[in-house]
Parts: sequence; structure tokens; C-alpha cells
Amino acid sequence: MQCRRLIFRFALALIAVPLLASVAIILAGLHDNLHPTDLAVVLGNTVEPNGQPSPMLKARLDQAIALYRQGYFRQVLVSGAHGKEGYDEPAVMRRYLEANGLPSAAIFEDNEGYTTWHTAQNTARFLKVHNLTSVLIISQYFHLPRCRLAFSKFGIQPLYASHAPYWSLRDFYSVPREIIGYTSYALRQIDGNPSTRP
Repeated sequence: MQCRRLIFRFALALIAVPLLASVAIILAGLHDNLHPTDLAVVLGNTVEPNGQPSPMLKARLDQAIALYRQGYFRQVLVSGAHGKEGYDEPAVMRRYLEANGLPSAAIFEDNEGYTTWHTAQNTARFLKVHNLTSVLIISQYFHLPRCRLAFSKFGIQPLYASHAPYWSLRDFYSVPREIIGYTSYALRQIDGNPSTRP
């Protein structure tokens, strides 16, 4: 009988812990903290085979456009890499922003944003070079807690965030996946190599 209770409690914990962690990620990601900043950072995502931003990426860019028009930032860093579809994500992001009224001089590209960690690292370097401090991160709600963690680890403060208003069935996969990603980043240390530091 005691063994059955232990098994039941263990099974319950296996269900409860990921569920609570998922709820925490959702609530944290949906909580925007907006403030005028030196720089907005839009994290990349898939580009469609026709060269257009995917719906998820378009939502991020549209959110950036809306916040730019509201005066929350005057410069934006679009971060991504060369996707498997054959397109340079930051270049596609730049063209979309320019087509929607953002001046070319206000848009900067990070072509080495292979992961969220790389984007945070590259943003820290960009801030140092351009003598900037505050950052507004724009991405999907489930992605923002891990973004905040990564950017904070590279000493970026003050830090603000806004989620792109886009949801899909894939979120049921993406949210639990972020539990693993967030835990991994929480345990990760910044490389001690001086050349990789901000």
C-alpha cells in the first residue's frame, strides 16, 4: 500500500511540475513591460519558401512596427541567421520593416543570431559599441522568459519585453519545450573567453 502511494505521488509530481512550469512561462510571457528604450531587438524565425516572413515572424515584425510608431524606440536590431529555406532572416526582416515605414538608418542586422543565446551575446556587444543601454525584446510570449534570462546573463539592463500577438496549435509543443530551454539557460554560464564577452 505504501509503495502504491509513493508511485501515485511520483506520477502526480511528473504531471504537476511540467504543468505548473508551463503556466508560469505563459503568464510571464504574456506580461509585457513597456518603456521607451535605446534599442528594440526582434528575434528571427522562419522565412517562407517564397521569401516572405512566416506568420510568426510577421507577427513579431508587426509588433515592432506598432511599438516604433508609438515611440518606444528609434533603433531596432533584427537578429537571425541563414535559414534552411535559403534566406537570410535579418535581410528579410529589414525589407519588411522598411516596406512598412521604418527608416533604413534605424535598422541594424545581426546575421549571427543562430540561437537566443547568440542574439543576447551579440546584442550586448552592439550596445557596448554604440554606447546604448536599455533594450526592448520582441518575440513570442512563450519565448520571452528565456530571452529575458539570456539577455540578463549578459548584463543587459534595463530590459523590457513585448510579445507578438500570434497563437497557433504549435504552441502546445513550444510551451513545454521552453521549460527545457529555460532550465538549460539557467544552468549555462557565459564563456570565459574574453573574445566572447560583451
